[in-house]
This record gives sequence, C-alpha cells and structure tokens, in this order.
Amino acid sequence: MSNPSLLILAGDGIGPEVMGQVKRIIGWYGDKRGLNFDVSEDLVGGAANDAHGVPLHDDTMAKAQEVDAVLLGAVGGPKYDELDFSVKPERGLLRLRKEMDLFSNLRPAQCFDALADFSSLKKDIVAGLDIMIVRELTSGVYFGEPRGIFEEGNERVGINTQRYTESEIERAARSAFELAMRRGKKVCSMEKANVMESGILWREVATRVGKEYPEVELSHMYADNGAMQLVRAPKQFDVILTDNLFGDILSDCAAMLTGSLGMLPSASLGAPMESGRPKALYEPVHGSAPDIAGEGKANPIACILSFAMALRYSFDQGEEAARLEAAVEKVLADGARTGDLMGPEGGTPLSTSEMGDVILAALDASL
Repeated sequence: MSNPSLLILAGDGIGPEVMGQVKRIIGWYGDKRGLNFDVSEDLVGGAANDAHGVPLHDDTMAKAQEVDAVLLGAVGGPKYDELDFSVKPERGLLRLRKEMDLFSNLRPAQCFDALADFSSLKKDIVAGLDIMIVRELTSGVYFGEPRGIFEEGNERVGINTQRYTESEIERAARSAFELAMRRGKKVCSMEKANVMESGILWREVATRVGKEYPEVELSHMYADNGAMQLVRAPKQFDVILTDNLFGDILSDCAAMLTGSLGMLPSASLGAPMESGRPKALYEPVHGSAPDIAGEGKANPIACILSFAMALRYSFDQGEEAARLEAAVEKVLADGARTGDLMGPEGGTPLSTSEMGDVILAALDASL
C-alpha cells in the first residue's frame, strides 16, 4: 500500500520558516510512529512569480490535483504590490481553491487555556473556547456574475453579485453537519434572510439538510447578530455554517477571540477523490509577515496545527492529530512562547526553530 501523498507549497515571507518546522514533525511521525508520507515541494505566490512569471504554474496545479493533500505556508509581500491584479501572489491561492473545487473552508477558533489572557475579551468569556466555522468558499459574492466597474450615466458604478445555487449551499451545509456529528452536535447557520433572497434560499436548504441529521441541533441567526454574539457569548456556538462573504468576516472576528492569528490553522475541503479522501488544502490563517521574514521570529504553531488538521481530515489519523495538538497545548502550558505570544511580564522569546524543538520534545514525551 502506497504512502499518503502531500504537496508542500511554502510560499513567501515566513512561509518557508514555519513550514520547515512542519517538515521536522512530518519526519518525526515517520521515524517514531511509522507514519510515512510521500512529500513533494513546489512554488506558489510571489516565489512562483519570481521563477515562472505566474503565481501558480500549470505543472504545480496538476500536482495539487493528484496528491492527497496540499499544505501551504503563506503568500504575498510588498515586493509584489505593483504587480497586475491577475498575477498577484494571492491569485495562486485562489486558483488552487477554485480548480480543486475546495468548497468547504474549516476555520477553528480554539483558545488554549494558557493563552486566555491574550484575548481582548475577558478570560472567563474565552477560556475553553472551541468553535468551528464552516465557510462556503467557491461561490457567493466573490465569484458571482455580473461583476466589475462600469460607466453608468456620468459616473462609475461597482457591481458584485451574490449568487448561490441549492447544490452549492447543500454541500457546504452537509460538511457542517458531518463535522457537528463529531463535535458538540450543534450547528448555527448564519445569513441575512431578512434582506437577501440568497439568505432565504440558504436558510431553506440548511433546514432541509438538517432534517437528515436529527441528532444535531440546528439554529439560525442573522449574520450581523452572529458577529455581535461572537464577542458577547462565543461559547454558545459549536459549528457555525455561513456563506463566503459572511464567513470571511465572521471567521476573522472569531480568530481574534483567541488572542493571536499566529495560532490558528485552517482547512479547505472538496469532493472525495478515488481514495475516498476529500481534496484538501491546509494553511495557517496568518499572512506572510514580511517584516520578520528570515529573522527566525515567526510562530510556527498555526502551520503545525494545520498539519494536525491534515492528519485528522485527509489521513484518518485522528489519534495522531490529537497527539500533536496535545503537544502544542503542553508546551504553551509550560510557558513556551514566541515573540507574538510574549505577555507584559517579558522574558526571552523562543525562535521559530526553538519552538519546533520543544514541540518535538513534547511529542517524544507522549510515547
């Protein structure tokens, strides 16, 4: 039986640094747990543009379609700000999502107890927080037609179209309910059915799909109220299901409840392949942080936790994912901190590789 395959696209800025620590952990699983991966690497974003003149080469896109999962670091940086919109680094990531048909974006917002003081909210509101936001990723206002900037009379008008089919809503909803069955068995679907026809359809389809999961409690909430509730009482939520635009906003709001974007992973999942595994891309939520790139200051935890999500959702290794997540939780509880996690008490922050060292040591201790 062949090893599962993984394509690494480290990207730009701090991407190669944080990905370096993930590669060490992948090696650990092969050496210590007999869990081996066929790993290949390629370029994306600005790095691909430097080499090929495009943010994602066709050959790289073909590789991404063939592997069991793609792990991406980060893309972008001021070096590429003046590029034409069509070849900006972010277009490479969007092409991956679109052509792999990664319609379901999973954004966890988990607050580790050791970091509860880092949130801008009171500790008792966020301690123990564990939310999963399921965002539809390939349709909605970001892709709907017509779109563009047009002349209308004596002025310009910008147009974007919010468009959803029943099937697009249904497959995102099904992802949310399947996840809820493995979690707290609660789904809150968020839209704007009070003012948007697409929201009315969204609510109708979510309700219909929910009837197939009688064990899951389904509730509905207008997205603006959802944003308010996330900062008022976030622990009322388990799985939040929402569309592309609202998901973009709500997931960033939920991310900051945890205190640091450097801690948050994400997964984008598509339809099952012949292997039965979903097409999948995993990436940290943080950006390329060009201001600290190459300095060994980056926090690798979000990228490491993205690999943990790959273990769980692409490779059916839930126990090993939990092992890695527990190792991260242990080192944080023991006081390990990179610069972004330093509190007012000060101290000497760990470098990127030193954080990798202590997580590997915690993995060793788990055996």
